[in-house]
Amino acid sequence: MTKHLFALLLLSSTFLFSQENTEVYLMDIHPAYSGLEVYNMQNISENPGYDNQPHFIDNHTLVFAGSNKEQTDISVHHIPSQKKSFFNSPTAGGEYSPAPMFDSENITAVRLDPDGKQRLYAYSKSGKSKVLIPNLQVAYYAFKDKNTLLASVLDGDGLDLVVANLQTKQVDTLKYNAGRSIHKVPNTKKTMSYTFLNEDGNYDVYQLNMENLESFFVAQLPIGIQDHIWLSESQLLIGSGDKLFIYDLFGNGEWHEAADLSEYNISNITRLAVSPNGKKLAIVAEPK
Repeated sequence: MTKHLFALLLLSSTFLFSQENTEVYLMDIHPAYSGLEVYNMQNISENPGYDNQPHFIDNHTLVFAGSNKEQTDISVHHIPSQKKSFFNSPTAGGEYSPAPMFDSENITAVRLDPDGKQRLYAYSKSGKSKVLIPNLQVAYYAFKDKNTLLASVLDGDGLDLVVANLQTKQVDTLKYNAGRSIHKVPNTKKTMSYTFLNEDGNYDVYQLNMENLESFFVAQLPIGIQDHIWLSESQLLIGSGDKLFIYDLFGNGEWHEAADLSEYNISNITRLAVSPNGKKLAIVAEPK
């Protein structure tokens, strides 16, 4: 595995956000022999404070947790017009981890209220919002389908991995010491991925069959890395420092540098999101 990845210090885990002065960057990507060709990279948040947790609604729309007058709301970036707006009306709390609700025009987000409650809400264009699962302290999540959620939920000082049914409100705990990176594997109907804190204090990526709830090991993330996404059903992508790295399930079992973004004067790449057509990539990083 690439040596300088292991030289990174293990980052301490904090829930919902761990970076304060972050920006969301958007770029075009194309497969290349060396990994990824990256071009047209731009800062789409350009906002003091916390801008983080990007997620594509479709190939033309990106949402993220955006700083809004000392509040964190659901920021919407329309890619063709480069216009930014806020999806939800301001609430007493802050909205984090926005994502499209499966097969719906609604947007979901974790709301952190001043009284300490942390719940997953659905927000409609009309401005209405509702709690999806009462009393469940959701931190990070992804939809398998319109009724099924895979999520990391707060449990003391750690996170539990759970499967939740939005109709019946049934919640089943699968793992303890879960991570924050949860995704549906592209081009599959029943496979999702999650991260799990191993005995060495690093995060492993597992795939989960959502029908029989069986897991199998995929790869260990490098020291200090908590976030991953899928470029395809067989390729993982992560950020470290100012570079991107790829892990191919059919490769040699090592992480390989895919792109060097040092010319854009950024550091500490964390969360990532790829558009449904695989042509655009959003990352979170700190400007130098």
